[in-house]
Amino acid sequence: MQNRDSTIAVIQESTIRQLAKAFLEGTPGFIVDVRVGEGNSISVLLDDDDSTNITSCIALSKHLEDVLDRDVEDFSLDVSSPGLDQPLKMQRQFQKNIGREVQLKVSNAGKIEGELVSATEETVTIKTREKMRIEGRKAREWVEEESTYVLSDLDWTKVQVSFKQN
Repeated sequence: MQNRDSTIAVIQESTIRQLAKAFLEGTPGFIVDVRVGEGNSISVLLDDDDSTNITSCIALSKHLEDVLDRDVEDFSLDVSSPGLDQPLKMQRQFQKNIGREVQLKVSNAGKIEGELVSATEETVTIKTREKMRIEGRKAREWVEEESTYVLSDLDWTKVQVSFKQN
């Protein structure tokens, strides 16, 4: 009797990424991450320039299910959006979150919170706001400062969830 696992084709991460990218072309959706684990366990993280919704995840999942052949590749598939606790990974995610509060973990320097002001392929700029004593004045005043960080110096960047009421 032949070992069933030896006849199953191994799915490549690059194949899934290519199929998903082609499906999403012309839409505001984009792939954040693709992982193919043991036994062709496929995990796709989908984001959107506007806002990711369940409909987009279902559409991509159905597309991948239709293109892949379970009889040949035998796989499991999970398409989801990055959770609130997931760090930003791509420049498009940084762009989408400009104006939002973020927390950075700077390598060997600690955490910084502030408003994401701008983002390039290499850097992010954060505006922090802190009450400081100004020389010659009794009361402390709010001082805003913009700082730019090189992405390679950051361990992670996460969007801060805000429950402010208007």
